[in-house]
Parts: sequence; structure tokens; C-alpha cells
Amino acid sequence: MKPFATSIVFVALVLIASCKQKTEPKSEPETLAVKVKGVEVSYASDSTNLKGYIAYDENLEGKRPGILIVHEWWGHNEYVRERADMLAELGYTAIAVDMYGDGKQADHPDDAGKFAMSVMQNLPEATARFNAAVELLKQHESVDAEKMAAIGYCFGGSVVLTMANSGADLDAVAAFHSGVTLPVMPNKDLKAHVLVCNGADDPFISPESITAFTSAMDSIGATYEYISYPGVKHSFTSKAADANGEKFQLPLAYDAEADQKSWASLQQLLNEVF
Repeated sequence: MKPFATSIVFVALVLIASCKQKTEPKSEPETLAVKVKGVEVSYASDSTNLKGYIAYDENLEGKRPGILIVHEWWGHNEYVRERADMLAELGYTAIAVDMYGDGKQADHPDDAGKFAMSVMQNLPEATARFNAAVELLKQHESVDAEKMAAIGYCFGGSVVLTMANSGADLDAVAAFHSGVTLPVMPNKDLKAHVLVCNGADDPFISPESITAFTSAMDSIGATYEYISYPGVKHSFTSKAADANGEKFQLPLAYDAEADQKSWASLQQLLNEVF
């Protein structure tokens, strides 16, 4: 073969090899499936022993935001733990807190009301219990202590809103089917972005209380969203609401659409602040 022809063949082979190298797909790093780990934890304020639950994705590397979840007036139960697991699936580390002490739960609305009232009427102790959970969560190996949020349901929503209004160092707070007549109303100490999701047909939340709350938020220029779902009653995120409503003759009802929409609004809020 002549030298010129040999050169052409060589160049052609080099080009073919180069093209093959460029078109071969690069192997992507393996993405591990979500693996939620839930751990029961014991902690305490100065005066109360508390029992909580921490959930996180143990296959997710690096530190992530921490989120506190405060239970309904029934107490720290499986429902609030399920919500912690759901947040862990989204890539957060969540702690289901205990505001009553010793993991105490109520089986009847009368007891639930007494437990909730005892907390809301003793704000220093309520704050101590909440802060004990905050510190425990910040110390978790998976948590970025500079990125914190809190959410709550019913009684728990009132708790997290009150803590935020009291100046808690939280990036975001979300309350679901929550009263908005609070021991501490919105003021300049509020740092968090706020989301409130309530049912428009919730008889426990008066129009006057909503007006007072939103007016206070507007007066301080707070970043917030108040969502009212038409035709939706109290406890709309809990699948146990229908049975409890029938059992105790209370205006409670689960609403799948409102549940899903409010959860989507929470995710949007967390994406915005984190």
C-alpha cells in the first residue's frame, strides 16, 4: 500500500475510534433507593420526660434540613409518626415531638382538651418542651442545624405558630386545621415564613379569629399564606377523622383532596425556604 493511502486509512481509523468513544454513554453513579429509618428517642425539658420519634433516609448522604412535627390534641401517636416518615421520604430529617410528656395520649376529647389546655396555659413549659426537641434534632448527625422548620396539626398547629410568634429560630412554619387565636399573636419577633391550611367549614375556627390573625400578619409585613378549603371540616388530613367524628359526635371529616393539596403546599414552602 502506498504511503498516502496508508495515511488516509490511519486517519479514518482514528476518527472512527474517536466517534465510538464519544458516543459511548458514561456510567451514572448509582442512586440508592430511599430507606427511611425511624427511631424512638427519649429526651427531656427541665421538668418533663419526653418521648419522640426521629425519621430520616439513611441512604441519603450529607446534611439536610430538620423539621419538627407537633401532634394533634390526641397526643404523640402513629399519625404524627407517619408524617415524620413522609418528610423523611422527601429528604428531610423529622422529629415527631411530645408536648404532653411520657408519650401521653388521650382516648376521649375531654382528656385531649385538658391535656392541650394544660400546655397552652403554661407557655414557659411549652416552650421548654419544644426547645428540647429542637436541640435534639439539631444534634442529629444528618441535620443541618442552620435549616429548621416546624409543622403541626390541630393543637400542634397552634403550638408551632405560637413558638414562631415567640421568636423561635425557624425558617418555616406550617399549621393544618389549626386554631389561630394564639397565646402569642404575630409580632415583630416572627422570623419564619408561615403557611396555614384550614377547612372553610371548620366550626372550631371562627371568621373573626381568621381576620384577627391575617390582620396581625399583614401589620408586620409577614411572609405567609392562609388557605381555606371550601366545604372542608376539621381534622381533614387525618384518615381517622371520620371514625372519631362519628364516635364522639364531633364535626370531623377526612378530605383526601384537601389533604393532598395542603401537603403539596407544604412541599412548595419547604422548597422555597430551603
